[in-house]
Amino acid sequence: MNLETLTRMYDFTGRTVAVTGGTGVIGGALVRGLAGCGASVAVIDRNTAPGPALLESLGPAAAARVEVIGADVLDPDSIGRALDAILARFGSVDALINGAGGNHPKATSSADVPFFDLPPDAIRWVFDLNVLGTILPSQSFGRVMAKAGAGVILNVSSMNALRPLTRIAAYSAAKAGVSNFTQWLAVHLAQEYSPALRVNAIAPGFLLTDQNRFLLTDQETGALTPRGQSILAHTPMGRFGVTDDLLGAALWLLSPASAFVTGIVLPVDGGFSAFSGV
Repeated sequence: MNLETLTRMYDFTGRTVAVTGGTGVIGGALVRGLAGCGASVAVIDRNTAPGPALLESLGPAAAARVEVIGADVLDPDSIGRALDAILARFGSVDALINGAGGNHPKATSSADVPFFDLPPDAIRWVFDLNVLGTILPSQSFGRVMAKAGAGVILNVSSMNALRPLTRIAAYSAAKAGVSNFTQWLAVHLAQEYSPALRVNAIAPGFLLTDQNRFLLTDQETGALTPRGQSILAHTPMGRFGVTDDLLGAALWLLSPASAFVTGIVLPVDGGFSAFSGV
């Protein structure tokens, strides 16, 4: 293999990728990376308000290949309408990134609210968004890919699926479900439909974003909080990640460069999952 052949593998020109949770922090980074590599991208999210700013950040040429579509990943009819809009605009869909997910404050235990008192509705919300929010889009988009005989699904799991963190029992268990479903669906699609159907996941480690910045660092001084100190003490690379750290892994799993890879959950974590603490 030569450099030209390898480079072509990462040229997504003519390929259409749908990204759920595409206006979020991780989803937005993946959208920008894919658009920069020539892909046509369908950004699917309940919250379309950040859409114009996302498109503006891409520049005119890339933005012309990106469509922002409002849809709810927990509503099969809504997902179906989004899929129809994608097929009408782009003609096909080659890959799906299941990026929608998150935690709920009321599903997080604390000194004031112990684990034993976590409300079922909050726990159910976390499971629905992360697990059902991955399964339902995979059903709709996977059906189209199965008919075409080829396609890639990339799920977003979490380091919490491998090494559960304190206080967030529901989120850790839900992301473990995403990892398990990734393996199950990879086997199912390859055996029942086509070996050219691949399903993998990335498991991001601890990214420093605007959403968690002041959980990991002090708002006034910028110093690490005790939780931030503990995370870095268990991260051999000695830093928090940034969203762009996910791009290499995601693009590889979406590209023909990983044509013989399916059913894996790839940590992108600075070594956190490999470190025993000793």
